Order: sequence, then C-alpha cells, then structure tokens
Amino acid sequence: MINKVVASADDAVHDIRDGALLVVGGFGLCGIPENLINSLVRRGVRDLTCVSNNAGVDDWGLGLLLKTKQIRKMVSSYVGENAEFERQFLAGELEVEFVPQGTLAERMRAGGAGIPAFFTPAGYGTVVAEGKETREFDGKPFVMERGIVGDFSLVAAWRGDRLGNLIYRKTARNFNPMAATAGKICIAEVEELVEPGQLDPDCIHTPGIFVHRLVVAPRQKRIEQRTVRKG
Repeated sequence: MINKVVASADDAVHDIRDGALLVVGGFGLCGIPENLINSLVRRGVRDLTCVSNNAGVDDWGLGLLLKTKQIRKMVSSYVGENAEFERQFLAGELEVEFVPQGTLAERMRAGGAGIPAFFTPAGYGTVVAEGKETREFDGKPFVMERGIVGDFSLVAAWRGDRLGNLIYRKTARNFNPMAATAGKICIAEVEELVEPGQLDPDCIHTPGIFVHRLVVAPRQKRIEQRTVRKG
C-alpha cells in the first residue's frame, strides 16, 4: 500500500536546496506548517523565495527564516506584524512583491490547475499593475497575473491518511488547499494520522494525489494577537 508518511519534519524537507521557491500555507499564525519551517531553519538553506500570505511574526513561522536571513524574496499580501520584515525591506536587504490577497490565492490555484495566467480587475491603475499586461473586457480594465508554481509547497492540516489525503480544520484551511496544489512537491504536516478509508471522502479538502510527503508533528498553535474583554 502507498505510504507517504516520513519519520520527521527534518526528513520531509531534506531535499529543499538553496534558492528554492516555496509556496507556504497559513494566514497569520493560523494553519502554518511550523514544524517544517523550523526544520528549514535548522538546515540553514538560503536564498529562498517564499510565497505566503504573510511572513509570520518576529519569533515564529516564516519570521524565523527572516531572522536568520534565509529568505531572499517574499511574495505576500500582508506583513504588518513583523518588525524584522519591515527593517529588512526598508534597508534593501529583502526583495518584496506585494500581491492583493485574492489575487495571491488565485495565482496559487491557477498554478496548481495548470493555468499559466489570468486577468483580474484587482490592482488596475496602481503599482500592482506596473509592468504587467492590461486588457479590457466588456468595457472594464483588467490586469494579467501569472499562476505560481513552486519547487515545493509546505502546508499544515488537521487530519491526514497514509495516502496523503488531507482535511483542514475551520479557518486553518485558509491558503493551504491552494498552496498544496501549487508546488511540484507538496509536503504536509498533520496533527492526526488515520488509516486509509477512515476519512469521509466528501470531507477531504486536498486529495492525496497532490501530496508527496506527510509528517505527523505536534503544533503549538500560537495566537498572533489576543484580544479580551475587561472582567
């Protein structure tokens, strides 16, 4: 029987080399592949290009790779919670490509679906459209955006089986399904591993055909910002 489970996060990312293009799931600190990211920090790979909604925070998520200056370029939508990101960007130490959030999700999805490019109205007339082809459809202007295909995609799921089928939990789904399909090699970390047949087929978010490696790893699930009412 097919078994895509590997022994550790370190084993899962063993062949990610310097200069790789990584598509990383998550939103803020929700649904990020924290164990896989930590393994990349330990491996010391450099000059990475990371496509992700955000860059984590200073001491967690992709922020750890920024701290060690292992990331050369970020393709992101939101970076407001990371002071080191801001410092590197303003100092010219980090290349940044800002992408509207919906456009970023669609660029991942398009890459995974084999669609090289698409047109969207988002960003027309702004710096987002600079240097890109524009076209008019039905009297409205659109910007052409390229699909994204990474060397690897790193995602985090709630449950998975040995065939690589994945289920994400609630808002932790976010960018993960699109990111999973956008990498030539998809590596997933899961909280719970079950046997084939135990996942309801109607509930599977990422079919195993897209997933190449799976690691079972505990996750901290840190909260980016905690807001509470006064007692």
